[in-house]
Amino acid sequence: MSWDWDKLQQRHKDRDSKNVGIKPPQMDEVMTKFKNFNFPGGWVILLIGLIVLLFGSSMIYTVDTNEVGVVQRFGKYVRTETSGLKFKLPAGIEKVTKVSKKVEKEVFGLSTSSSDFSRFTSSSEDIDESLMLTGDLNVGVVPWIVQYRIRDAYKYLFKVQDSLQFLRDMSEASMRLVVGDRSINEVINNRPEIAAEAKDKLQKDLDEAETGIEVVTVELGNTNVPGPVQDSFNEVNQAVQEKEKIIYQAREEYNRVIPKAKGEAEQTVLAAEGYAMERVNQAKGDAARFTEQYQEYAKSKDVTRRRLYLETIGTVFPSIGEIYIIDSEQKNLLPLLNLGEKLDIKK
Repeated sequence: MSWDWDKLQQRHKDRDSKNVGIKPPQMDEVMTKFKNFNFPGGWVILLIGLIVLLFGSSMIYTVDTNEVGVVQRFGKYVRTETSGLKFKLPAGIEKVTKVSKKVEKEVFGLSTSSSDFSRFTSSSEDIDESLMLTGDLNVGVVPWIVQYRIRDAYKYLFKVQDSLQFLRDMSEASMRLVVGDRSINEVINNRPEIAAEAKDKLQKDLDEAETGIEVVTVELGNTNVPGPVQDSFNEVNQAVQEKEKIIYQAREEYNRVIPKAKGEAEQTVLAAEGYAMERVNQAKGDAARFTEQYQEYAKSKDVTRRRLYLETIGTVFPSIGEIYIIDSEQKNLLPLLNLGEKLDIKK
């Protein structure tokens, strides 16, 4: 089937010529027609329809997956709704308050715009909140973050007048209590331990007050001392380190010298004990020998006396050397002059 292009173009021209001068209706014309239109029953029916529409829309609401809806009827708590499409009585009768279950945070001693939870430091304008007195009467700068979520929406809304302010107050009180029990060095070096203890104390206080808040984590930032005393504090730390170094060297020398001295002392004591035992045993042996000799002497005094005499002479004479026997009647001294000369046997 072939198309007649000229006839088609002519048909379009004829249709456009018929619509020339036709304009869409304007807003003022529509309002004029609406005012001139006569409703059955008048404006009362229109007003009732609007009221029904308004109240009907207030009866339907949705609760997201990360929140719950707390319903009040004339101001009194009625129920808690979970996520999904829900219905309630019209506005003015029942009211819905949506409470988030997301993990929120409260910051102390630093700007609320900080997003780095691993390492953060107090700024100069937020330092007052993080200034704390330690157990050794030093001033420390302790910034921290509390992450929490709402565990019980009913308690959160109705048990405490201002749960968030109460959370901040109790968090600051718990942290100051924990820091006040430690020295400045412990506050600087033992941050995880302090954060864990502060979390436990804070959760205990929140549970006792029935706030419905669960503390997820408490994390400390860069704890330090205020800027004006930073140099002095570093000098004190350096002095403490030198003191510990000297103490360590002294202990090392002590561990080297004292065991050696104890060993020598024990050796001397053992030698003395051995010598004492030797002397005692020797004395006991001499006493036993003397007793035996006495017993033999008592049995035969003459024989024993002679034997002792001969044994003594046999022991003493060999150590004397040369023996000279001189005639008792000798009066001339000349023969005595040659006593020191050896005799010539050959002559």
